[in-house]
Amino acid sequence: MPLTKLQFRPGVNRETTSYTNEGGWFDGDKIRFRFGVPEKIGGWERTSQTTFLGTCRALKPFVALDSSRYMGLGTNLKYYIEEGGAYYDITPVRATTAAGDVTFSASNGSSTLTVADTAHGAVANDFVTFSGAASLGGNVTAAVLNQEYQIDTVLNDNSYTLVAKDTSGVVITANASDTGNGGSSVVGKYQINTGLDTSVSGTGWGVGTWGRLGWGDADAAAGTTTVLRIWTHDNFGEDLIINVRDSGIFYWDKTSGFSAPAVTLSSLGTDPTIPTIAKQVLVSDRDRHIIAFGCDPENNIGVQDPLLIRFSGQESPTTWQSLPDNTAGDLRIGSGSEIVCAVETRQQVLVFTDVSLHAMQFLGPPFTFGINMLSENITIISPLAAIAHDDVVYWMGFEEFYAYGGQVQRLPCSVRSYVFDDFNRQQREKVFAAVNAAYSEIWWFYPSSTSNEIDRYVVWNFQEQAWYYGTLTRTAWVDRGINDFPIATFTDGRQYFHELGLDDGTTVPESAISAYIESSQIDIGEGEQFAFIRRIIPDVTFENSTAASPSVVFTTQVRNFPGGNYLHSDAATTTRTATTPVEQFTEQVHLRLRGRSFAMKISSDASQVQWRLGSPRLDIRPDGRR
Repeated sequence: MPLTKLQFRPGVNRETTSYTNEGGWFDGDKIRFRFGVPEKIGGWERTSQTTFLGTCRALKPFVALDSSRYMGLGTNLKYYIEEGGAYYDITPVRATTAAGDVTFSASNGSSTLTVADTAHGAVANDFVTFSGAASLGGNVTAAVLNQEYQIDTVLNDNSYTLVAKDTSGVVITANASDTGNGGSSVVGKYQINTGLDTSVSGTGWGVGTWGRLGWGDADAAAGTTTVLRIWTHDNFGEDLIINVRDSGIFYWDKTSGFSAPAVTLSSLGTDPTIPTIAKQVLVSDRDRHIIAFGCDPENNIGVQDPLLIRFSGQESPTTWQSLPDNTAGDLRIGSGSEIVCAVETRQQVLVFTDVSLHAMQFLGPPFTFGINMLSENITIISPLAAIAHDDVVYWMGFEEFYAYGGQVQRLPCSVRSYVFDDFNRQQREKVFAAVNAAYSEIWWFYPSSTSNEIDRYVVWNFQEQAWYYGTLTRTAWVDRGINDFPIATFTDGRQYFHELGLDDGTTVPESAISAYIESSQIDIGEGEQFAFIRRIIPDVTFENSTAASPSVVFTTQVRNFPGGNYLHSDAATTTRTATTPVEQFTEQVHLRLRGRSFAMKISSDASQVQWRLGSPRLDIRPDGRR
């Protein structure tokens, strides 16, 4: 009897039943489709052995005029510039005290230091650096005090506690001689308040500072933050414009070096109308204006308007007052309640509100910019859920996926229910979009319903017109370009090159990536008769594998009825038997399976293995019913 050739449609389909999706794929993890067939995705390796503090949700690669390569990196705790694997802390400073405003106290046998500073404005986990302090008299020496600390507990508006440590980070305890207060020359330098790495459900009346303690309690405002820390940033030449969502706008001057923190934009010039708060900033590459979205208006600095857009004078980060002799100005969107995000394309900037999409275009003098509504029937699930590639913008909505390349269109999604029915909406602000241009892929990373952190991804392959998904924890991503490979961040405080190597570099030593693809059910005949599957002729390539004997497991399983369980299965390993040619592998696998329909699964969980499926054949013969 002739062999049956198995060919499947590209992409995973979970919108129908497995039986209805005959000829397609029904499940998979860490696979992609190229030229219509599935293959295991590439691995990832550490960019360096050094780590950063906090959870990163923003990456910005850029090149200085001297050709140095930098990466701007924003976490819930810090903002860094990375160069050559080293992380330099340029987090802006919020306040610096006068000498003597800060005093210390310690208790014998305790590692807790209590710091007194009137109206300190700090929250738990904030960072403060002390200088000018004298020894408390015992174990708490001047060297112990004069360093950076992370605040442990905020007691009230005027005091907080630290855990004492030596200069190598080892916790120390005070003794009976530690009776001093640090002297009258202590200066405290506070970095901007840290942010959350997990969203708090609700930020309005009754939560946050209002609901933290009792009604009317004087301490209700101390030590709380309620907004997920999201950074936006863009390079202005070799410098950086940096914004904390719904908070300050900062500027880092490359010529000041890594020892100088970013400073508030408003501190750089004499213009009193420079915005001090925004939801997002970007630099319009075409015309060199800095644009602030959801910022404070020119005539009411410090009071945020969530629908206002302001832009600086051309080529000037410090000119914001709209005058006849400059191109600064503003626009206000009339629909929605707030600007969610903005994405720059080659010709325009797309601006998303919570209910609409607008196109902002450079017009030139006297209006500078104009804005037009494109759609008012769209949603976007988070400030980071949209991304541009080849002048097309893709984004995730609350229940749909969209694309704009001249007109707004909903992307038909074959895994829509799978994604949105298992989704932690309380953590939706963490969702971010990413491009993997080498494989024509748009990725969205999102948290499943049982996770407070991102643990899954869904991919739209615009070349294959195919969807697929998997499990993977990443918190930020930037495509190749300045760097040779895509770079992503993990919750361990490291960056990783992706599509490099074949294994999981988050472990030491590297570990295998478990990958699989499983087909929908396939009828034997029309499903009215039983058949006997007696052998499979594999078709798989192990090109680029570095294992001595790379292999995949072919599992074939049968059913009698669409709604029934798989009755039994047979699995066999297909192994490459020679280094060259890569297609030389196990010739055939003998099986003994009987049923009305079957499904096939290809999987691997070994190190240094890369595989790509071809068109396997099955030897199927009619079988009498007993």
